[in-house]
Amino acid sequence: MITGEIKSQIDRIWDVIWSGGMSNPLEVVEQLTYLLFIKRLDDQQTTALERATLLDEPLVDNPFRLGKDELGRDYDDLRWSRLKNMHPEEAFDVVANRVFPYIREMRGDESTYAQHMKDARLTIPSASLLSRVIDLLDAVPMDNLDTKGDVYEYLLSEISSAGKNGQFRTPRHIIQLMVEMLAPEPGDTIVDPASGTCGFLVAATEYMRAHHADAINSGKWREHFHRQMFHGFDFDNTMLRIGSMNMLLHGVEQPDVRYRDSLAESNTGDADAYSMVLANPPFAGSLDYENTAKDLQRIVKTKKTELLFVALFLRLLKPGGRAAVIVPDGVLFGSSKAHKELRRTLVEDHKLDAVVKLPSGVFKPYAGVSTAILFFTKTNSGGTEKVWFYEVTADGMSLDDKRTPLLSDEKLGALAVLTDEEHGKNNLPDVLKRWQSRNSTEKDRERTDQSFCAPKADIAAQDYDLSLNRYKEIVHEEIEHRSPTEILDELDQLEKEIADGMAELRAMLLGGAE
Repeated sequence: MITGEIKSQIDRIWDVIWSGGMSNPLEVVEQLTYLLFIKRLDDQQTTALERATLLDEPLVDNPFRLGKDELGRDYDDLRWSRLKNMHPEEAFDVVANRVFPYIREMRGDESTYAQHMKDARLTIPSASLLSRVIDLLDAVPMDNLDTKGDVYEYLLSEISSAGKNGQFRTPRHIIQLMVEMLAPEPGDTIVDPASGTCGFLVAATEYMRAHHADAINSGKWREHFHRQMFHGFDFDNTMLRIGSMNMLLHGVEQPDVRYRDSLAESNTGDADAYSMVLANPPFAGSLDYENTAKDLQRIVKTKKTELLFVALFLRLLKPGGRAAVIVPDGVLFGSSKAHKELRRTLVEDHKLDAVVKLPSGVFKPYAGVSTAILFFTKTNSGGTEKVWFYEVTADGMSLDDKRTPLLSDEKLGALAVLTDEEHGKNNLPDVLKRWQSRNSTEKDRERTDQSFCAPKADIAAQDYDLSLNRYKEIVHEEIEHRSPTEILDELDQLEKEIADGMAELRAMLLGGAE
């Protein structure tokens, strides 16, 4: 979520666009995302040119072509650094008639990116408005910020339908924690069946670049990284466009980001296709049986989307595949037959690795629902011996609607180095640290601790209830109380003192009257 100066900058841009006659927030976020995309392309072009000059090598990975087009117009005119210095009328003409056609075709007709961009066009109504927006956007810092997704997240708070459809973005530091815990490898194939702005997939690309740069840049996995590793599905065309641009800007040449109703009967052809699921599916809503895939209903017969998505994750994973997914608390303790059967399936038929309980304010202001992260491995043959539980009480931000950072930006994520005092404000680094030692020191922790392991037998005895409080032991401090006789004696003494005092006061009053 954007805060501080960036929030103020986006507010100013929003006010300018609103006063310019554009009032549809989805249209606004599309237009802002296109312009931010163009701005980032210019940054990438500059980086590519500097690298080529420094290394004295041919120019590679440059978003814009060099030289002139078939009409003799310079391709450099499409760059943000040129546009922001043009006369408003000239810039408007170049953006509408040259930049948008260029970005629609820049990855080829066969790419999923081209499919989402085929209808992209400039809808900002005037040259003067476009010029003002370009000037304001130019002041927004882009380094290390998923600004496009942040803008969309911020605007979603103003859209009344967001809460109904569950379309709110997962906080970046929570996504980072999940990715770090799963630790993708170069050979993984990752899917998010409710991808939205592709936040999970983007975080996975960043993890790969940080830990496996050699393999994906020049090694045997380069082609896999750019074309087969990342898959995102959604049925909102606006988010598909934003997600597709988001992935492209993070250096993935041909991500598989496409339109799909993941729960529909018509989309059942990719069972056992992926090695990793990272997702935060919709928490609300229900579907009718006619539109829901029959194989999902065989796993869990229900209309609730949160249960159907967990069943979907099991179907999508290949044997040995792993998942980290956010679910509402109701999935952990719901008493319906579908809830119990799904939990039994995870524990008995596959390998449930962990339940990380999140504080209830993580998704405010968009939703106040309590949630948890489930980690599981698809085995089709059981394997759960114990389940690791962790209760997160702080994630580095306030848990009210404002979600104010309690620590500096570098200390918010799962990789932050914190003092003991700061740990109380951000548990995420401790979650990661303990997770990585879950098969050694963690298995011996007492159930009174913030994290502990519960054996499968205990979970089965609780009818597969996965609520942390079912297994956590609370140590109550022993308090010694005085005996009732002692208390009554003290009351008698107090009553006697009060009576004596009143008698003395009465005597003084009567004496004064005489």
